Amino acid sequence: MSREAHEHLGPMIFWSIAIAITVIACAVLFYAAAGRGVNATEPQTEDANSHFRLLLAGIDADLASGKLEADQALAAKAELAREMLRSKGRMAGAQGRDLGRGLQLAGLAGVAAIAFGFYAILGSPDMPAQPLAERPEIVAQSISLGDAIAQIEARLAETPDDVRGWTVIAPAYVETGRYGDAVNAYRQVLALSAPSAEVETDLAEALLLDAGGSGSDEALDLLRNVAATDPANVRARLYLAAEAMRTGDYETAGTYWREAIGLAGGDEPWLAAAREGLAVAEAGGTDNLAGQQAEMIQSMVGGLAGRLAAEGGSVEEWTQLVQSYIVLGDLEEAQSAYDAAIAAYPAAFDRGELDTLALSAGLTLNGGTQ
Repeated sequence: MSREAHEHLGPMIFWSIAIAITVIACAVLFYAAAGRGVNATEPQTEDANSHFRLLLAGIDADLASGKLEADQALAAKAELAREMLRSKGRMAGAQGRDLGRGLQLAGLAGVAAIAFGFYAILGSPDMPAQPLAERPEIVAQSISLGDAIAQIEARLAETPDDVRGWTVIAPAYVETGRYGDAVNAYRQVLALSAPSAEVETDLAEALLLDAGGSGSDEALDLLRNVAATDPANVRARLYLAAEAMRTGDYETAGTYWREAIGLAGGDEPWLAAAREGLAVAEAGGTDNLAGQQAEMIQSMVGGLAGRLAAEGGSVEEWTQLVQSYIVLGDLEEAQSAYDAAIAAYPAAFDRGELDTLALSAGLTLNGGTQ
């Protein structure tokens, strides 16, 4: 069979199967919905009321001959009238079932027509089925970032003016640490599209990452341009403030820190760091906050040391005091506190954790008995 004949045969087979299934389904629905009576049909005469007229004449004859009393004849006629009404009701029900069956047929035919009509518009029975592994949603779930980058690179090699491809691959390069490639990708985006503050900031970020902490004049020029043209761009101001702090230009850093903080809504994750950076910039590069924290720790440690010297304490409290001095780098005070702890707890088995901490920090056992 030729390829062309095969291509024509495929849709024909599809439609044949679809029609057969629809017909079978409609037949099943019709059979299930149709009312089925037992001995529902009765032979019909030309005059449906002739039988009742004969019975009525018989009652009158029996009344005239004396076989029936007047009240008996009246009761017989009443029963005959009720039977006539029941007979008419059965005939009307049969007609109703015929009408309902016709509506069922019409409804099922309409459903089939609508189904085929919609599929003719929306479906593509002549198209081959797409393998599951090749469907885009499955590919997107299984492909790795490296494979995705390789595919985009292959397409960009064929169509280097695809700005969408460069836009997608640039942040992927940053994510994988390929900062030089990210710089090139962002340059391509700027060259192929209208100027954008966000893309210029992205390029500046890639340049700074590629510089590895040594700074970039091109990045600073880009960031200054963004800050001047986009009053609401926070990211550019944060980078400018950080670079000014790196070079010791605390006045400029303070300006950009204030601008960034002024644009914050109050719950940004970078806000605390920006406020701390502003405090350091206003102090001329001195981290007063760190100094304040150190003073607070010294005060707490001094209070603990005074209480233990005056009142004594548990081994755990002596261990905390020695550890605090070690963290502060004051090994002389740590040794003094360790000596006092040994005097308070001369038995070595009482000081297991304390001895381990002290000896690992270079302290010596020069007091008490062991």
